[in-house]
Amino acid sequence: MLGAFQMNAQHASDEVTDLIASIEMHRQEIERESGLEASRNYALPRLQDLLRAEQEAAPQPDAEINRAANIEAVNAAIRKVQSLGRGGQRHAQGKQQRPFQGPGGGRRDNNPRRERHRGRRSQARRGGR
Repeated sequence: MLGAFQMNAQHASDEVTDLIASIEMHRQEIERESGLEASRNYALPRLQDLLRAEQEAAPQPDAEINRAANIEAVNAAIRKVQSLGRGGQRHAQGKQQRPFQGPGGGRRDNNPRRERHRGRRSQARRGGR
């Protein structure tokens, strides 16, 4: 997940990076257990609180912490979570409707010959001649 948040020359602080990663890990766990909407409802308020805290701390002179990079990292995480509901919503719904079919792709048996398309049988074979 953190690879998606690339900064130009400046990096977010370790504390903010760890908080974003923790929120994302919990969001993924909630998504597996309760679905996409519940995971978004969990992550967005926490990320917005983190953003608000970083924005409030930005005017304070901290030479050690690059607040602009922290704010950009949190904004990127918020955009990612928000985009999950738009682009991935149809795909996620389709995934929930069909159960996992395993490596066989839902075939009733593992006979590879059943997959082969046999086409139409010859007319000469019909009729019991």
